[in-house]
Amino acid sequence: MKEEKHTCDICHEERDLSELTYFDESYLCEDCLRRETFICRDCGDRHWNDDSADGDLCQTCYDEDYVRCERCDAVIHYDDACYHEDEEYHDHPYCRDCFDMDEIIHDYYYKPEPIFYGDGPRYLGVELELDDGGENEFCASKLLEIANNGHERMYIKHDGSLDDGFECVTHPMTLDYHINQMPWRAILNKAVAKGYLSHQAGTCGLHVHISRNALGANYEEQEATIAKILYFYEKFWNEILTFSRRTESQVEHWARRYGGEIINPKETLKHAKNSHMGRYAAVNLENEATIEMRIFRGTLKYSTFIATLQMVDEICKVAISLSDEFMQSLTWLDFVKGIADDKQELINYLKEKRLYVNEPIRNEVEI
Repeated sequence: MKEEKHTCDICHEERDLSELTYFDESYLCEDCLRRETFICRDCGDRHWNDDSADGDLCQTCYDEDYVRCERCDAVIHYDDACYHEDEEYHDHPYCRDCFDMDEIIHDYYYKPEPIFYGDGPRYLGVELELDDGGENEFCASKLLEIANNGHERMYIKHDGSLDDGFECVTHPMTLDYHINQMPWRAILNKAVAKGYLSHQAGTCGLHVHISRNALGANYEEQEATIAKILYFYEKFWNEILTFSRRTESQVEHWARRYGGEIINPKETLKHAKNSHMGRYAAVNLENEATIEMRIFRGTLKYSTFIATLQMVDEICKVAISLSDEFMQSLTWLDFVKGIADDKQELINYLKEKRLYVNEPIRNEVEI
């Protein structure tokens, strides 16, 4: 028996009826069906392409359950849309990526792809905690305006350890970039003007991340340098504690000493890894791409801030350049005498704390 024929209502080619699909009072061949219609990913029904709100989403489903991101125009389900807390009627939805980007004070877990500033390889990422001035988006935006100025150099995060403030976090920068390009003096002055404290708050830290790639050409070299950094901390713990401006109780809570017998760098690293102390150590080893020096107390005093970055850089330089044997014979006097004259903030700060070879100088109040 000969099969019944029918013409496709789109391309007008005659086909066997079994080769056509009847849809919306029209017969369509397979090619035209695929080209002119779609199945909605939400309701599962077939629709003409003209009824598409976004790819394979029909207009009805879009109108009932979806919105568009205010920034990137992506289609997002109502349940996944983000809104700013101060927006009463939810007229401006954002997808999660754009919401995180658009937020002024990000959540604690926000971590953008790093942007590197300056000619490396020794990059320092700063986390500076501010308190007692309010977790205030207006104040945060003013700090970001100064810090970024057309770049993406700093962002601000919520920090549950603070009473009434936030944490300023930089992308990785060389020491030279921090000193000569990053407007730290203006940032710190603005924070003071807005009523924030750091050192005097008693809750704040100044944490510095160092890129592991700067510590050696391969994993073995990096581990050897880290071992010497840890050994330096253990050997000169009293000096570093004085430098940090932390109290012993603060250190015990936020930046604990690994401790153990001071034998050699390799044994110090082994002990540190076996201590399972987690991230709240003076030198945090938990991050994949960086180590973090957490011992320093927060400050809004520019000279102290720069001296801290210079101290971190100097410790890394010594750990990279000295052998284990030389590190074991190094004295504090050797260390401070080796600091170059261009690190004047560090030299002056060491004098203030009576940690330098010369007479101390007048110490101004920390903020």
